[in-house]
Amino acid sequence: TNCYTGNTWDATICPDPATCAANCQLDGAAYSSTYGITTSGNALTLDFVTGSNVGSRTYLMASNTAYQMFKPLNQEFTSTVDLSTLPCGLNGALYFSEMAADGGSSAHPTNKAGAQYGTGYCDSQCPHDIKFINGAANMLNWTGTSTNSGTGMYGACCSEMDIWEA
Repeated sequence: TNCYTGNTWDATICPDPATCAANCQLDGAAYSSTYGITTSGNALTLDFVTGSNVGSRTYLMASNTAYQMFKPLNQEFTSTVDLSTLPCGLNGALYFSEMAADGGSSAHPTNKAGAQYGTGYCDSQCPHDIKFINGAANMLNWTGTSTNSGTGMYGACCSEMDIWEA
């Protein structure tokens, strides 16, 4: 059973954020077909629109259960971005975000998924389209939209440091 379909929460399974978190679990994603994320050699490619999905994010992992943490002071960080395939008007970015290495699972016991399922995301724009924040469903005042999944009452806020943005 899916707790969330299209741009709405299933009210039977998810009558409130805590019950929803208890009843639902995150599952692996079909990265290529749903999010347009593919790899080839050392290249990572993200498509902006794939079917009904708009946008994607990826995270660098240190292990199956932890995000890679960086300590950039007095260090060099190098990346290559092919802008020739970025359509006009789209935002491409590479940035560090103040996420917990374990995706927040140790600080929030109801977050059973952790980093391996992409939990704990936050940034300085405080996105309200994150479906689970700190182990609870972000379903209060959820408003579905036709161009994206929707937005909830809470934003996932933390510091970020932009490395590259176009």
